[in-house]
Amino acid sequence: MTRKAWHWILRVNMQLSFKKKPQQRKGPGAKNLTELRRGESAVLARIDLPQDDAQRLMEMGFLPGHAITPGQAAPGGDPRVFRVDGSEVALRRETALRLILR
Repeated sequence: MTRKAWHWILRVNMQLSFKKKPQQRKGPGAKNLTELRRGESAVLARIDLPQDDAQRLMEMGFLPGHAITPGQAAPGGDPRVFRVDGSEVALRRETALRLILR
């Protein structure tokens, strides 16, 4: 194959990806789970997810009014483990962004 043919093949197979900016705080003092540092603790205020996803998280202990503490994280930072109601649950960043704290 010629150099031009290889260039065309590489160009066709390339994909671009963009990282979304983290969500801005909702009001003064509103934080989400991704903003908690290891060792800190906060109380869950609300879950901004679709009904089915929110229901599943509530079954695992993520109930408004309960304390949540961040734990270990994967080497890349995603997923991250959170301690809630005596158990540890790993959540992806997209999900943790939607759990709003007091």
